[in-house]
Amino acid sequence: MLVDISGAANIYIITGYTDMRKSIDGLCAIVMAQLKEEPDGHSIYLFCGKRCDRIKGTAD
Repeated sequence: MLVDISGAANIYIITGYTDMRKSIDGLCAIVMAQLKEEPDGHSIYLFCGKRCDRIKGTAD
């Protein structure tokens, strides 16, 4: 799915392996644990799985 990211103030790439079966709530928990901040509506967070050929993103 393609999304317009022109309105994003920040784009964060979460490093390391992420379990791609996680839901949006699980991914937001990772953002809060690693970045020590609440996900906001002006940022995009990108996650990479073990195979590194796909990414999953969330904009909360």
